[in-house]
Amino acid sequence: MILALAVALASAVLAGCGDGTAGAGSVRVDGSSTVFPISEAAAEEYSKVSRARVNVGFSGTGGGLEKFCRGESDVSNASRPIKQSERDACAANGITDIVEIQVAIDALTVLVNPDNDWVTCLDVGQVQDIFRDGGYTHWNQVDPSFPSARIAGYVPGTDSGTFDYFVEAIIEGGPLEDVHHRGDFTASEDDNILAQGVQNDRNAIGYFGFAYYLEAGQSLKAVAIDGGEGCVEPSFEAALDGSYQPLSRPLYIYTRQSLLETNEAVRGFIQFYVDHMQDLVPEVGYITLPEDLYREQVEKVMVSQP
Repeated sequence: MILALAVALASAVLAGCGDGTAGAGSVRVDGSSTVFPISEAAAEEYSKVSRARVNVGFSGTGGGLEKFCRGESDVSNASRPIKQSERDACAANGITDIVEIQVAIDALTVLVNPDNDWVTCLDVGQVQDIFRDGGYTHWNQVDPSFPSARIAGYVPGTDSGTFDYFVEAIIEGGPLEDVHHRGDFTASEDDNILAQGVQNDRNAIGYFGFAYYLEAGQSLKAVAIDGGEGCVEPSFEAALDGSYQPLSRPLYIYTRQSLLETNEAVRGFIQFYVDHMQDLVPEVGYITLPEDLYREQVEKVMVSQP
């Protein structure tokens, strides 16, 4: 479907450029590994209608925004909103024209090995106790009916927006106060490494974006979360209607108004991204925006361009 869409648009996009090319130049994209699949898909499809080179990396939300604030990238993927401290760092480098574009909704997913036949649902308190500093080390501490096996954890690195969001929603948002995320679990900025870790250990548990769970197929098992209204499994529908709480979250890209006004490659890529993200997002396993929220993102790009 995406391929057909890109081909159909090619002549129109090319016709809009006086030199017969679309957005020639280069675009540097970095940041969240969660948003990476969306931006990578957008870059691949854009390359079919443009001579621009779009390079997409994934150094984590925090690492990506650091590069963005130093002027080392044109677009920053983020699985959480930009922090005020990051806006201040940007401003210190003369970057004050930040444009925030929400591109999707994610259902941050807690996962276990498919051979784990004792966990189907966890409440927020149990999840907090597994992942907090000084928390549970063995499964039978979570529930006496669970085996006495040691828990093996796989978690995003501290530069990850997924880590930040999980800390806010579960570690700081759970029933225990003044607790911190534990540091003795295996950590990585690459969600594929986390997925492989959980796949290879019957006693493992981890968390990352919904798209990586879908990609893993039967090799991972999602855990339903009880946010106070009963057990809800992560799904497109539950994330969109807000019943999957507290782990539904928005996903973003950030760019600069000045780039949209003066850089043909960036302007062309962002316009293509926003125009087609409602098709791209479900293709890679995330949830599209409601129509009214999507129109808001379209308007942001329109007013940001000359």
